[in-house]
Amino acid sequence: MASFLTSLSQLQAKLQVLSVVLIGLLLPLYLSVAPAHATGVYDFPLKPATGDWVIDEADILSRLTEGTVSGTLDNLAKQTGNEVRLVTIHRLDYGETIESFTNQLFEKWFPSSDEQANQTLLVLDNVTNTTAIRTGDTVKTIMPDEIAHSVAQETLLAPLRKGNKYNQAFTDAGDRLVAVLSGQPDPGPPVIVANIQTEGTFATPEETKESNATVWVIGLLLAATVIPMATYYLYQILQS
Repeated sequence: MASFLTSLSQLQAKLQVLSVVLIGLLLPLYLSVAPAHATGVYDFPLKPATGDWVIDEADILSRLTEGTVSGTLDNLAKQTGNEVRLVTIHRLDYGETIESFTNQLFEKWFPSSDEQANQTLLVLDNVTNTTAIRTGDTVKTIMPDEIAHSVAQETLLAPLRKGNKYNQAFTDAGDRLVAVLSGQPDPGPPVIVANIQTEGTFATPEETKESNATVWVIGLLLAATVIPMATYYLYQILQS
C-alpha cells in the first residue's frame, strides 16, 4: 500500500509538471486567437490630420490604394471644397453599431453644422463588412441620401462579396464619390451578375482544420486542469 501511495504521489507530481508545460505551450495559442481590441471613437484624435483622407485603422488597404484614393480626394477638396474621409476599423465596441460609430465620429470631428456642411464620412468595419455613411447639409444638395446610401451599401460592398477585395472596393467608392461631388453624372452602383451556386455547403478543409484545432485546445486545457485535481482527490481518499 505504501509503495502504491508513493507511486501515486510521484504520478501526481509528474502530472502537475505536465499541466504547467501544457499551459505554457497553449497559452500563446489561446492569446493569438483571443478577440482583438475593439475600435471606439475615443481611439481617434479630436480632428483628422490635414490631408488625412484615408484612415486605415484595420490595416486592410495597400499603400498604393491609400495613395491613389487620397490623391483623388485631395484634388476633390481643392477643386470643390467638398471633403471626403474614408475610415476602416477592426471590430466595433460591444453594443455599438456601424451607424452609431459613424455618427459619433462625424460629430466628434465636425461638431458644428457649419463644419459638417461640406463633409462626407464613410466607415467600414472589416470584421462584419458593414458600412455607414454620414454627410453634411451642403453635400446633401449635391449627393442625396439615396446616392450616399448606394455608395456605402452597393459600390463599396460589391467587391467584398467577391472575396474581400478591399482595395477595389475603396477605389470604386472613392471614384463614385468624386464623380458625384464634382457635379458629374452619377455612374451608379456596379452591375451585379448573378452567379448560380454550384459548390456544396460542406466546410472547407481550412475551416475543418481550424474547428478541430479549437476543440483540441479546449480539450487539452481541460485535461491539464482536471487530471491533476482528480489525481489529488484520489490520493486524499486512499490516505483516509
